Amino acid sequence: MTIHHFHLTAEWPGGRNDSGTIHSGNLQTKISIPTEMEGPGIGTNPDEMLLGAASTCYIITYAAMLERSHIEKVSLTMQSEALVDVTNGVFTYKKIIHRPALILVPGTSEKVVEKARRLAEKAETSCMISRAIKGNVVVELVAAISIAQ
Repeated sequence: MTIHHFHLTAEWPGGRNDSGTIHSGNLQTKISIPTEMEGPGIGTNPDEMLLGAASTCYIITYAAMLERSHIEKVSLTMQSEALVDVTNGVFTYKKIIHRPALILVPGTSEKVVEKARRLAEKAETSCMISRAIKGNVVVELVAAISIAQ
């Protein structure tokens, strides 16, 4: 068994509406509460970072599965959205919606398109971030797969 260790250092010099910093390998950024939650909106925030972790994990997993299956693509892009509920002052991360857009090379068969669709779904259940949040945050997938002309 291999265990990978990731480390992060956070600094928060002030109170709720202040800002801080995080450092972890190549990630170095300012952090604060977003303006939508009555914060200063400096740098990024936990909501964006969880969305970023889920989104990047998914797209990397999907790209690797396509590559291992020898499915050639013109492009793979994605839009992701997070829904955070605020009820009685309690913030709850409810849902993430991934909208990958895969464009396959001209001449791709329908059989390959269907395999790419199945892999899109499998990538969601295979991504370690999706597995980590399962049962707490709903992850929805709305995949668009097309063939370049």
